[in-house]
Amino acid sequence: MSDTFAQLLDRAIQARAALFTPRHQTACRLFYGFLEGEPRLVIDLYATTVVLHDYADPAVGDPALLTTAQQVIRARLPWVQAFLLKSRRAASPAAQCGQIIAGEMLDRRIREHNVWYALDLTVNRDTSFYLDLRNLRQWALTNLQDKTVLNTFAYTGSLGVAARAGGAARVVHLDRNRRFLNVAKTSYTLNGLPIHKPDFHVGDFWAYTSQLRRQGHTFDCVFLDPPFFATTPGGVVDLERHASRLINKVRPLINDGGWLVAVNNALFLSGAAYMQMLATLSADGYMELAEIIPVPEDVTGYAHTRCGAPITDPAPFNHATKVAILRIRRKSVSI
Repeated sequence: MSDTFAQLLDRAIQARAALFTPRHQTACRLFYGFLEGEPRLVIDLYATTVVLHDYADPAVGDPALLTTAQQVIRARLPWVQAFLLKSRRAASPAAQCGQIIAGEMLDRRIREHNVWYALDLTVNRDTSFYLDLRNLRQWALTNLQDKTVLNTFAYTGSLGVAARAGGAARVVHLDRNRRFLNVAKTSYTLNGLPIHKPDFHVGDFWAYTSQLRRQGHTFDCVFLDPPFFATTPGGVVDLERHASRLINKVRPLINDGGWLVAVNNALFLSGAAYMQMLATLSADGYMELAEIIPVPEDVTGYAHTRCGAPITDPAPFNHATKVAILRIRRKSVSI
């Protein structure tokens, strides 16, 4: 007999027990339903707030599923104070962004690797903080001291916050949405980091990176973590078919020996196809793959909790969020 949803969720929470800090400041995934047995539901924890991502068709939703989830979580994590429901397929933007179904106050910050990050859990369909990039934030903390950094498609700035908290000399955040960048500024304040307003640029990726190139600006590291698809007057982002265009757009902005951190979360782009694209771009000898950053196990599901297979094989990556650290070389300038 197959396990019930309650049993699947209970086992998933037990597998993540080591992640729950005594002060309840953790952000982690409690249940990855797509691979842990219930594809209608993904459950995240932000300090004492639980976010239920409901992927069910609203016309055939199952309220009992949400009730069971709350009962199991309250039994295992009695210190949880609020539940936020995001109906990912709802027609209403408000329902997509989230509605409190239990409790009153949503958490406004979490701590990861001793760095504080501000939260705005209803700012978007997402939660303002990407759990799958935890290991990349650790990389930024430990590798970018005294470096200059450009954080493109910054969203709420967590990668740049990690870099700055790790001692980066300067981090420039770029995003089209001022509200997202204001969350990044709050994270700076939480960590006692000075805010230099020109380093939080509201603008279009295509136009701003062209401006930086014309002005001769370069950086030691560029983060490239775009949405899988987006259109603006300046250009089209399509990570499944045209990721190479984005990479080539920022390569001229990176100092010799610097890093390009390329994140590709296109679900239907296999790991092998992404690696082939990177190999093609590296054929000129001026770019090489230095490291692959894995997605944390709580996000992917654990070996003993997974009971399904991903839609597309991500190998050699371990998740559809494919994180590549690329080392960039610049052509010598003849004098």
